[in-house]
This record gives sequence, C-alpha cells and structure tokens, in this order.
Amino acid sequence: MNTASNIQAKEEALVQGLQAGDTGVLKRVYTLYSAALFGVITRMVNDDHLAEDILQEAFVKIWNNAGSYDKTKGRLFTWMLNICRNSAIDKLRSKGQRTAQKTVSDETKLREDPKETYDAIKPETIGVRDVVNALKPEWKEIIDLIYFQGFTHVEASEELGLPLGTVKTRLRSALCYLREHI
Repeated sequence: MNTASNIQAKEEALVQGLQAGDTGVLKRVYTLYSAALFGVITRMVNDDHLAEDILQEAFVKIWNNAGSYDKTKGRLFTWMLNICRNSAIDKLRSKGQRTAQKTVSDETKLREDPKETYDAIKPETIGVRDVVNALKPEWKEIIDLIYFQGFTHVEASEELGLPLGTVKTRLRSALCYLREHI
C-alpha cells in the first residue's frame, strides 16, 4: 500500500469514528491536529487564551457536525481548519472583540513582520513549510490574508488593491497547488 493510500485509509477511519460518536477517535483527532489548528487560530486572534477558547469551541463544532463532513470536498484537516478559521473570524467580528482590538496601537501593527505568519503557525508540525514557502509570492500573500489573518475575499481585494476576481483566482490557484503538493 503506497503512502497516499495509507494516509487516506487512516483519515477515513478517523472520519468514520467521529461520525459514529467514538470519543476515543475524537481524542486521537485532537492529538493529531490541535497543535496545527491552534497555531492558525493564534495567528489570527493574536491572543493565546482567546485561541484556546476558540479551539475548544471549534472541536465541539467538529464533534457535533462530523456527519456533515464530505470527503469529496476536501481532506479532514482542511474541513477542520475551515471550522477553526470561521470560528476565529466570528469571534473577531463579535462586538466585544472589535472593541478590544481597537485598543491595539497602530505602532504595534507596524512592527509586525509578515514573515512571522509562517513561523507562528508552525506549519512544520503538519509538514507543509516547504510547500507553503514554494508558493508564488502573490499566492502566499493572499493565503496569509485570508487564512491566517481572517480577511474576507472582499477585504483582501481592498487591502491588496486588486479586483475581487483576481483575488479569488489567485486563492484558487494557491489552494490547488497546496492540494497537489501536500
């Protein structure tokens, strides 16, 4: 059995266990994926305690919605990443978080290094550092804005000064590249 088939078989077993309500499988999924998911959430919200809360809420959503996972639409990790990302965005857009974020000075924002995005999420924990670094710069920029900073497609378009269609095309190209190389 080749490596890709072996990974698919393991992932299918995890999905079946989640969908069957097996708490042991949930613990295994948490062990396998929580560090990478936490890294992404932490980068988005810039607060470890808030990220822990979001991760916990996201795993409750993963547990409760395991039946809605569709392997034809993507890998298990991608599905869970989208749940975590959406949970983080929802939290950031909530009224309380918007008020708290306004207190962060612009000076602090200016000192942030965009290269830290890929160090903060620790992609090496899921083995994708080289693949992410191999992205074209314009693809990497959009992946950073949308997946790691929580921008919507429209917000990314405005931030980059690009047409919305260009942002969506570049995002799709980047995701196809990542899917093919991971």
